[in-house]
Amino acid sequence: MTITDVTFKPSLDYPLNESSMRITVIGAGEVGRTIAATLADLHEVVVVDCDEQIIEELTYAYDVLVIHGDGRDIETLREAEINQADLVIACTDDDDVNTVICATVTTISNAFTVARVRHRTLFKTWNDRQDAFGADFMICTNLLTSEAVFRISGLPAAQEVDTFANGLVRMATFEIDPESPFIDRTVREIDLDESVTVAAIFRNDELILPTGETIIESTDRIVVIGSASGVTNVANRISLSSRSPTDEVVIAGASEIGFRIAQLFEEHGYHPRVIEPDPDLARTAAEALPRTTVLKGDPADAGFLEREHIGDTDIVIAALPHDERNLLVSLVARQFGVGETVAIVEDTEYTELFETTGVDVTVNPREETAEEIIRFTRLIPTEKIVLLDHDRAEVIEIVVTEESILADREIRDSTANLPDGVIIGAIARTGELVTPRGTTVIRPGDHVILFVDTDVLDNVTEVI
Repeated sequence: MTITDVTFKPSLDYPLNESSMRITVIGAGEVGRTIAATLADLHEVVVVDCDEQIIEELTYAYDVLVIHGDGRDIETLREAEINQADLVIACTDDDDVNTVICATVTTISNAFTVARVRHRTLFKTWNDRQDAFGADFMICTNLLTSEAVFRISGLPAAQEVDTFANGLVRMATFEIDPESPFIDRTVREIDLDESVTVAAIFRNDELILPTGETIIESTDRIVVIGSASGVTNVANRISLSSRSPTDEVVIAGASEIGFRIAQLFEEHGYHPRVIEPDPDLARTAAEALPRTTVLKGDPADAGFLEREHIGDTDIVIAALPHDERNLLVSLVARQFGVGETVAIVEDTEYTELFETTGVDVTVNPREETAEEIIRFTRLIPTEKIVLLDHDRAEVIEIVVTEESILADREIRDSTANLPDGVIIGAIARTGELVTPRGTTVIRPGDHVILFVDTDVLDNVTEVI
């Protein structure tokens, strides 16, 4: 299956260029806390929440100013000195509240406003009329999650997948299991496609930027960047897979996320199956998805799954509304010998449980949302940013300008002026992939995909 970059990005000129910004985060749930923790070292961060216990926790956990109150209340916004904010992020768990917050902020501040919403209805309205709701930008959690699942689904053994340069370059992370043919071999010995770069290895709490002589160990998580076909070959070798790309796809749940995943597969020429226990949801999905077979049934019922020959399926995607049900569906699917399982996990505390019980890939909607919002605060003029390992590292795409330190210089010369912790993973030039080598000359206009240790991100910003 060819996976393209389906991330939605409305045309938008982001107005913030200050080296340090005043950012107000309204809503301190998992998304808000992640954003605050990530940005506190670089920016002046104010967090507003109506839960006193959360406010108390944040006071001691992060270097942020915390305000107790309702973000819709204009007096609370004034207490937070919203008129001094450069960026306001409304990320409570209530879509309507977030849109009201943005509308209220615009009455007393010139701040750039971002609204996080879960459902597509509000997002579709805003996408048609971007002056709606007072939000300068709107992020739809369900769409982001669906797209993340779709990108991962066609690549066996991958834990994270993303694309850059309009799909020309692919990035993926893989965990090396004890049976992998890569175990105890050097990066040079595994003889990867020349279009692929092993950009990094996460080993326990250590981040390694490998050389050709670095030995790969069991449970390492490797980050590879390169051509789509080259990364697919890596995936097949790691998973010991000789199967063809994903053909048989089963989606458990016709929720908004499950429905959108099915749509994406349809749009790329596939005929997925959806299993939905609710008769009304099943009927609605069947009417709206002409290339999808919708089955009314319990996706965790072993008898039902046996009758539907679930064991012949390449991948089962658990997209039900509850984490417990998604775990159960994934485990039952594994018992039937399904090739790969992907599960939506709403509660980040459950992620380790899913992974230790054998679920191949987990996708957390809140993490996907936080990552997209954090993109707006980065000082590098990036085309795209992907956060890895809870922001221990990032993969970023930049367009090289004539003034850049990278322009018109061989990579071995330009990287000498970059801090340790940066790897050039790929170059896209006029629609073609250029494999980076020491003697490769980077040209103005090139799209360069960089792996960057977050600890040196500020230094990278200064030189490129």
